[in-house]
Amino acid sequence: MVTIPNSHLDLFQAPVHGVLTTVMPDGALQSSIIWVDSDGQYVLINTTLERQKGKNMRTNPRVTILVIDPKNSSRWIEVRGQVQEITQEGAEDHADKLTQRYCSNKQHFYGDIYPVGQKQKETRVLVKIQHLKVSLDAIFK
Repeated sequence: MVTIPNSHLDLFQAPVHGVLTTVMPDGALQSSIIWVDSDGQYVLINTTLERQKGKNMRTNPRVTILVIDPKNSSRWIEVRGQVQEITQEGAEDHADKLTQRYCSNKQHFYGDIYPVGQKQKETRVLVKIQHLKVSLDAIFK
Protein backbone atom coordinates (compact mmCIF):
# COMPACT_ATOMS: atom_id res chain seq x y z
CA MET A 1 0.00 0.00 0.00
CA VAL A 2 1.15 3.53 -0.80
CA THR A 3 1.50 5.84 2.21
CA ILE A 4 1.48 9.57 2.78
CA PRO A 5 5.10 10.50 3.45
CA ASN A 6 5.97 12.10 6.78
CA SER A 7 7.10 15.19 4.85
CA HIS A 8 3.46 15.93 3.92
CA LEU A 9 1.47 14.31 6.72
CA ASP A 10 1.17 17.70 8.43
CA LEU A 11 -1.15 18.84 5.62
CA PHE A 12 -3.68 16.28 6.89
CA GLN A 13 -3.19 17.23 10.55
CA ALA A 14 -3.47 21.02 10.28
CA PRO A 15 -6.50 23.11 9.31
CA VAL A 16 -5.66 23.00 5.60
CA HIS A 17 -8.52 22.57 3.14
CA GLY A 18 -8.39 19.97 0.42
CA VAL A 19 -10.21 19.40 -2.84
CA LEU A 20 -12.02 16.10 -3.31
CA THR A 21 -12.81 15.07 -6.87
CA THR A 22 -15.41 12.37 -7.46
CA VAL A 23 -17.06 10.93 -10.57
CA MET A 24 -20.65 11.87 -11.41
CA PRO A 25 -23.04 9.22 -12.77
CA ASP A 26 -22.56 10.59 -16.32
CA GLY A 27 -18.75 10.38 -15.99
CA ALA A 28 -18.23 14.11 -15.42
CA LEU A 29 -15.93 15.10 -12.58
CA GLN A 30 -17.19 16.95 -9.50
CA SER A 31 -14.88 18.74 -7.05
CA SER A 32 -15.63 19.92 -3.52
CA ILE A 33 -13.66 21.86 -0.92
CA ILE A 34 -13.33 19.59 2.13
CA TRP A 35 -11.78 19.29 5.56
CA VAL A 36 -9.12 16.55 5.43
CA ASP A 37 -7.74 14.09 7.96
CA SER A 38 -5.63 10.95 8.04
CA ASP A 39 -5.30 8.08 10.46
CA GLY A 40 -1.96 7.04 8.92
CA GLN A 41 -3.55 4.28 6.86
CA TYR A 42 -6.40 6.13 5.14
CA VAL A 43 -7.35 9.65 4.16
CA LEU A 44 -10.49 10.41 6.16
CA ILE A 45 -13.25 12.74 5.10
CA ASN A 46 -16.63 13.52 6.57
CA THR A 47 -19.77 14.17 4.56
CA THR A 48 -23.36 13.03 4.19
CA LEU A 49 -24.97 10.43 1.97
CA GLU A 50 -27.30 13.12 0.67
CA ARG A 51 -24.59 15.41 -0.73
CA GLN A 52 -23.41 14.88 -4.30
CA LYS A 53 -19.94 13.73 -3.25
CA GLY A 54 -21.50 11.16 -0.92
CA LYS A 55 -23.76 9.86 -3.70
CA ASN A 56 -20.85 9.78 -6.14
CA MET A 57 -18.54 7.83 -3.82
CA ARG A 58 -21.22 5.20 -3.20
CA THR A 59 -21.62 4.70 -6.95
CA ASN A 60 -17.98 5.01 -8.01
CA PRO A 61 -15.29 4.64 -5.32
CA ARG A 62 -12.49 6.27 -7.35
CA VAL A 63 -11.48 9.68 -5.94
CA THR A 64 -8.66 12.19 -5.89
CA ILE A 65 -7.74 14.49 -3.02
CA LEU A 66 -5.51 17.52 -3.56
CA VAL A 67 -4.12 19.49 -0.62
CA ILE A 68 -1.97 22.59 -1.18
CA ASP A 69 0.17 24.10 1.57
CA PRO A 70 -1.28 27.61 2.09
CA LYS A 71 2.17 28.91 3.08
CA ASN A 72 3.93 27.54 -0.04
CA SER A 73 1.83 26.72 -3.10
CA SER A 74 4.72 24.70 -4.58
CA ARG A 75 4.26 22.20 -1.74
CA TRP A 76 1.26 19.97 -2.27
CA ILE A 77 0.08 16.39 -2.21
CA GLU A 78 -2.30 14.60 -4.51
CA VAL A 79 -3.73 11.28 -3.34
CA ARG A 80 -5.49 9.16 -5.92
CA GLY A 81 -7.47 6.57 -4.11
CA GLN A 82 -10.41 4.31 -3.66
CA VAL A 83 -13.10 4.48 -1.04
CA GLN A 84 -12.73 1.47 1.24
CA GLU A 85 -15.49 2.21 3.70
CA ILE A 86 -18.39 4.59 4.21
CA THR A 87 -19.73 4.30 7.74
CA GLN A 88 -22.01 6.17 10.10
CA GLU A 89 -20.06 4.76 13.06
CA GLY A 90 -17.95 7.51 14.59
CA ALA A 91 -18.97 10.03 11.92
CA GLU A 92 -20.40 12.66 14.26
CA ASP A 93 -17.43 12.39 16.65
CA HIS A 94 -15.11 12.78 13.66
CA ALA A 95 -17.06 15.85 12.49
CA ASP A 96 -16.59 17.31 15.99
CA LYS A 97 -12.84 16.60 15.81
CA LEU A 98 -12.60 18.39 12.48
CA THR A 99 -14.71 21.29 13.77
CA GLN A 100 -12.25 21.77 16.63
CA ARG A 101 -9.32 21.70 14.19
CA TYR A 102 -10.77 23.99 11.52
CA CYS A 103 -12.89 26.40 13.60
CA SER A 104 -11.16 27.97 16.57
CA ASN A 105 -13.30 28.07 19.71
CA LYS A 106 -15.97 25.75 18.24
CA GLN A 107 -16.54 22.30 19.74
CA HIS A 108 -19.41 20.59 17.96
CA PHE A 109 -20.32 20.26 14.30
CA TYR A 110 -24.02 20.15 15.10
CA GLY A 111 -24.76 23.15 17.24
CA ASP A 112 -21.70 25.25 16.33
CA ILE A 113 -21.46 24.83 12.53
CA TYR A 114 -24.91 23.55 11.58
CA PRO A 115 -28.10 23.73 13.68
CA VAL A 116 -28.66 20.67 15.87
CA GLY A 117 -31.88 19.92 13.95
CA GLN A 118 -29.86 19.44 10.74
CA LYS A 119 -28.65 16.03 11.90
CA GLN A 120 -32.22 14.70 11.58
CA LYS A 121 -32.22 15.73 7.89
CA GLU A 122 -29.00 14.01 6.81
CA THR A 123 -26.96 10.86 7.22
CA ARG A 124 -23.46 11.86 8.39
CA VAL A 125 -20.71 9.44 7.33
CA LEU A 126 -17.00 8.92 7.78
CA VAL A 127 -15.27 7.95 4.54
CA LYS A 128 -12.01 5.98 4.52
CA ILE A 129 -9.98 6.33 1.33
CA GLN A 130 -7.12 3.97 0.51
CA HIS A 131 -4.10 5.62 -1.12
CA LEU A 132 -3.36 4.09 -4.53
CA LYS A 133 -0.99 6.77 -5.86
CA VAL A 134 0.62 9.75 -4.15
CA SER A 135 2.20 12.68 -6.04
CA LEU A 136 4.12 15.48 -4.36
CA ASP A 137 5.11 19.06 -5.04
CA ALA A 138 5.73 21.10 -8.14
CA ILE A 139 8.70 20.30 -10.37
CA PHE A 140 9.88 23.92 -10.61
CA LYS A 141 11.44 24.23 -7.15
